[in-house]
Amino acid sequence: MESTVALSPPIAARPKTIGTFRFGARAERSIVLALLMIQVVALAWQARQDSPTWDEVGHFAAGLDIWENGRFDLYKVNPPLVRAVALAPVAFCLGLSSGVQFRGVWAYRQTGPRPELFVGPMLAQRLRSQYFGWLTIARYACIPFSVLCAWICYKWTSEIWGAVPGCCALALVVFSPTVLAYGHLITPDMGAASMAVAAAYVFRRWLKAGGWARAAQAGGVLGLAELAKSSLIILMALWVIIWGISRAIEYRKRLPQVRKEAIQVSLLLIVAVVVLNLGYSFEDSFRPLGEFNFASSALTGPAPRNPRDETRSNRFRGTALGMLPVPLPANYVEGIDIQRSDFEHRMWSYLNGEWRFGGWWYYYLYAMLVKEPLGVWALGGIAIVCLLRFRGYSASIGDELLLLVPSVCLIALVSSQTGFNHHVRYVLPAFPFLFISVSRAAKSFTAGHGWASISTAGAILWSISSSVCAFPHSLSYFNEVAGGPLGGHFHLGNSNADWGQDLLNLRRWLDKHPEAAPLHFACDMPLIDPKMAGIESLPVPIGPHSNHAADVSVSKLGPLPGWYAISVNKLHDLDRNFDYFLDLKPVGRAGYSIYIYDVTTAQVNALRKKLGLPALENPTTQSSGRNGNGAKS
Repeated sequence: MESTVALSPPIAARPKTIGTFRFGARAERSIVLALLMIQVVALAWQARQDSPTWDEVGHFAAGLDIWENGRFDLYKVNPPLVRAVALAPVAFCLGLSSGVQFRGVWAYRQTGPRPELFVGPMLAQRLRSQYFGWLTIARYACIPFSVLCAWICYKWTSEIWGAVPGCCALALVVFSPTVLAYGHLITPDMGAASMAVAAAYVFRRWLKAGGWARAAQAGGVLGLAELAKSSLIILMALWVIIWGISRAIEYRKRLPQVRKEAIQVSLLLIVAVVVLNLGYSFEDSFRPLGEFNFASSALTGPAPRNPRDETRSNRFRGTALGMLPVPLPANYVEGIDIQRSDFEHRMWSYLNGEWRFGGWWYYYLYAMLVKEPLGVWALGGIAIVCLLRFRGYSASIGDELLLLVPSVCLIALVSSQTGFNHHVRYVLPAFPFLFISVSRAAKSFTAGHGWASISTAGAILWSISSSVCAFPHSLSYFNEVAGGPLGGHFHLGNSNADWGQDLLNLRRWLDKHPEAAPLHFACDMPLIDPKMAGIESLPVPIGPHSNHAADVSVSKLGPLPGWYAISVNKLHDLDRNFDYFLDLKPVGRAGYSIYIYDVTTAQVNALRKKLGLPALENPTTQSSGRNGNGAKS
C-alpha cells in the first residue's frame, strides 16, 4: 500500500478570488505566461549586452573541453552540468566551422592549480571579437534554468496557498535582481538554484504519496542538482533528515511501512549517485580513497606536507579507510578538496569599506540585506505577521521543513566558510525556497485581510519597481538602504558590483563620445583584453596613497589630466592604487561598474594640493577642454 501524507488541498479545491473579483484559470494562465515571457526577454537582453564576467571565461573553456575532448578536469571546483548545457550549441556550431583550432590551447590544462584561468583567456584570444557572440549563444542556452526555477516556485506555492500566492512567487523570481543578474550567465549559480528547488519539489511529491517510481524520480533530479554545484551535496543528508522528522511528527505507521520507505530513501540516494557519476561519464569513479592527492588540510592531515613524503598529501593513505573505493567521480571529489583548500588559505575580502584577510560570519546575511529589494524583506515581515495572527497561512510539516531546512542550511554552510567572502551568488540556491515561503503573504488577497493585502500589494510593487529601475544592469543592483546601484560599491565588491560585465557598455559609450581619447583604463577584469571589444587604452597612474607609490617618481603619480575609465572595484582596490578618483566627480559611466572621468588641469592641481603633491606646471597629458567643474568650456 502506498504511503500518503496530505500536504495541501488540490488546486481545483481552492478559491481563486481577489476581493470581489474572480481569478479564473484563463487569467491565471495568461499571467503566468506573460511573466515567463518577460523573464526570457529580460535575460536574453542582458545576455547580449553584458561582456564576459570573471568566471564565465573559465566555464566557457571548460564546457567546450567537455564536448571537444570528453574531459572534466578543467574548472573541477564546480560540477559540469551548467557549462555542458551552455556550450552544447557552441560546440556544435564550432564543429561545423572551418579554420577554428584549439589544440594548442588544451596543452595548458596542467598550468597551476586553477588551469581554467590560463586556458580560458587563451581560448578567448583565439576567437577574438567572435568570442562575444559565442558567449551570448552559450548564455541563451542557460535561460531555461531560470525559467524552470520560476515555474517550480509558482507550482509549489500554488499547490499550498493558491493561485494568487503562486503568481506572487513567480513574480518575485522573474523580477529578482539576483536572478536576473546570474540567470543570464553560464556560471553554475542559477542552475544550482533551479535544480535545488526542483529536487525539493520532486522529493516533496514522494514525501506526499510515496512509491518506488517517485523515489527514483526524486533521486534522478537530486543527482542533477549535485551536477550543478558541489555545495548541494548536503541535500542528500537533508532529505533523509526531513523524511525522518516529518514522519516522526505527522506520520504514524506500522514498522513494516517505515522499513519500506527507508528502502525507498536508499533507492533515492543510489539513483542520485548513479546520475552524478553518469554526468561525469563515470570518469575515474570508485578510485580508492587512499590514492587521491589532496590539497586541503582537512584531508591531508594536520602535519605539514613534505614533498618527498607522499603520505602527507592524504591522511587516509595506508589506513583501512584508504582502501575503500569512493563512489563518486574523482574530479568531483578533487573539486571539493580544492574549494576547501581555497577557504583554508584565506583571501582578502571587502565589506562596507573594510578589507580583511579572511571573512565575516555575517557577510552573506549583510549581502542579502543590501542586494535584495526592500519590498521582498517587507513581504517576509508581512508573511511572518500573518502566520502568527491568522489561520490558513501555514503549510504542512513536510512543506515547512522543505522550505526552511534547505535554505537555512545552505546559508549556514556558506557563512561558515570564512576563509574569504566575495560573492552573494554563493547563497543563490537558497533564494527560491525563501521566495516560496514569503509568498504566503499574498493569501491575504483571498483571505479578506485588508491591511495585509494592501501591505502585500505595496511590497510586491516596491520590489518589482526597484529591480526594474536598475535593469538591464542587474549585476550592479543594490537596494535603497545601500544607496542603490550608484552607492552599492561602497558596501560590497567583486561579483556583487563589478565582475567585468560593462566592457561592451564602455565600448558603446566611447562610440557616442569620440572626444574621450586617449583613454586611460583600469578594470578589474584581466582575463579579457579590452582590445577584443575595440577599446584602445593607456594605463592609469597610481595615486600617492598606493602601496606601490614609493616605487614611482612624484611627477608620475596621479592625478594627472586626461580621460579615465575606472571600474568600481579598482576605486576600492586593496592596494589603493586609484582611490584618489573617489574625490573626483565622474562625467559619465558605463553601466554602474565603470565610471568615466574627464580630469582637467585645474582639478588635478587642486587635488594634488590636497594630497600634498606638487602642482603640475607642464602636464604631459591634456584634457579635452573642460573647466574645473567638469562642464564644457
